[in-house]
Amino acid sequence: MSRAARLHADGLVRCPWPGEDPLYMAYHDTEWGVPEYDDRALYEKLILDGFQAGLSWITILRKRDNFRRAFDDFEPAKIARYNAKKIHALMNDAGIVRNRAKIEGAVNSAKSYLKIMDEGPGFSKLLWDFVGGKPKMNNFKTTASVPASTPLSIKISKELAGRGFKFVGPTIVYAFMQATGMVNDHLVSCHCHDNCAGQKRVPRLNPK
Repeated sequence: MSRAARLHADGLVRCPWPGEDPLYMAYHDTEWGVPEYDDRALYEKLILDGFQAGLSWITILRKRDNFRRAFDDFEPAKIARYNAKKIHALMNDAGIVRNRAKIEGAVNSAKSYLKIMDEGPGFSKLLWDFVGGKPKMNNFKTTASVPASTPLSIKISKELAGRGFKFVGPTIVYAFMQATGMVNDHLVSCHCHDNCAGQKRVPRLNPK
């Protein structure tokens, strides 16, 4: 179904997907599409997008604080050392998505992240070099026009998978690119479209 941006009670026009959920609207307004260049924050978002596979993002967003607690604030150096006992504890943590493959995937991805950070070029640079270091601007009018994946997300997916990352298929990678501002997919009529056009960040919803 083709959906255009909508006017909300607060007088702002937004992309339609947050609906009227306050948490979702705040995420849309302050995080989604805002360029993120911090290495660790990018790792966190990629892992959470992997956990989202088969679920809705709002489900993950509501559990994000629990994920941060359970996964040591997504510090890759700590996650890379997770052993069977820790994974068992995570599988018994009702506050997160208890999927063994995704949990083990986060550990493997942390090891791959550390290798990129130690041997170069750095995680943020690796990713942002695919778009020349700045957001790719799109001008979609309806959600029906927004793709689920692109040739570029396929290329990045292959690069990450080749480096040992897990749950980095083209669709997951494109959702990650949208969320971290590598592409600006706010609809043109959304009040955030122009605000996400540059490289300046705004405060995160739940800074860590």
